[in-house]
Amino acid sequence: MAEISGEKPRGLGSHLGGHLRENGMLVALVAIVFFFTVVVRAMIDVDFLSAQNITNLFLQNSYVIIMALGMLLVIVSGHIDLSVGSVAAFTGAVSAVLTVKLGWPVVAVIPAVLAVGGLIGAAQGYWVAYWRIPSFIVTLAGMLVFRGSTLWLLGGQNIGPFPKAFQGMSNGFVPDLLGDWDQALLGIERLNGTAVLVVVAAALVLVWLGLRARARDAEFGITPEPMGLFWARNVVVSAALIFVGWKLAQFRGLPNVLVVLTVLTVLYAFFTEATTPGRRIYALGGNEKAARLSGINTSRLTFLCFANMGMLAALAGMIVTARLNSATPKAGTGFELDVIAAVFIGGASMTGGSGRIIGVVVGALIMGVMNNGMSILGIGIDYQQVIKGLVLLVAVIFDVYNKNK
Repeated sequence: MAEISGEKPRGLGSHLGGHLRENGMLVALVAIVFFFTVVVRAMIDVDFLSAQNITNLFLQNSYVIIMALGMLLVIVSGHIDLSVGSVAAFTGAVSAVLTVKLGWPVVAVIPAVLAVGGLIGAAQGYWVAYWRIPSFIVTLAGMLVFRGSTLWLLGGQNIGPFPKAFQGMSNGFVPDLLGDWDQALLGIERLNGTAVLVVVAAALVLVWLGLRARARDAEFGITPEPMGLFWARNVVVSAALIFVGWKLAQFRGLPNVLVVLTVLTVLYAFFTEATTPGRRIYALGGNEKAARLSGINTSRLTFLCFANMGMLAALAGMIVTARLNSATPKAGTGFELDVIAAVFIGGASMTGGSGRIIGVVVGALIMGVMNNGMSILGIGIDYQQVIKGLVLLVAVIFDVYNKNK
């Protein structure tokens, strides 16, 4: 908790200790990337941080980040959703039927499928919010129902291929609006100047927002983090952002899905940190009875969290289907495990009431980097599951240890 002016300001060590989980996840992400960069280079002489692999990292793990944003709100509110993988598979199948079999245009398919996902989430949220049925039971039933519905809708067969416009949701890239002048100016044969300008602008915006937040804290008498730590973190994050953008610019530019992820992350971060409904969700998860007695409509908030989760699962389902260029009966299998793991690794509490959007994104990236690195090294899926399970267990133990301390 931030300190009020007039109290003795905390030093660097005290601040790091008070934000151990947040700082630890960032350090863990950097360490894991460094580990795989060195090991992959040493063992198979492959550049782990190549432009193509960084692009694949975002394309392969976009669905985890998208669904993790919604899962955070569900878990913060004190519930859980086990059905997201099956809902993603079912909505992907719906998009295939509408696009391939019925010939709907993509501009009509996307909102229709999002509406289907929202209705599914609302249906599950209704039983949790207004009938007080445990979310574990409701969503476990949903997992079975929509897995079976996917098999029925697809008839046990794949449906595809999709038109280029639909595939562009996952496999498309933002065109270089600057043309060829940027390549001639920098003397580089292949460079997407738009990608470079966007990431540099994003880095500057992050620093500006950080300085603005510090000024706002000072205005309200809250002691901010030490200035040295502030600049160190922002320099590292900005350098990493620009490095990734530079790599993407040398391949095919910014993936469309990365733009979607960025917009969603910004919107959900703003919602959870700067809006009244967002803060009320944290109050709901922290103490539902106290929140209800203070005038918060806890049932409606729970209902909306599940409806939102269904909509994001539908978006993830369409992106996965577009990437595979086919709707398959087995799509979405195990997605819920990766999503829930990303949320807990990113710092969310098992008991609800705490967790941040940025932490969830970091947690999802940790899972994605681990999956990508182990696959490149040829580690079997059996060992991958064991390692990911141990990482999740360590993250939960760390959370419990911090609370007990």
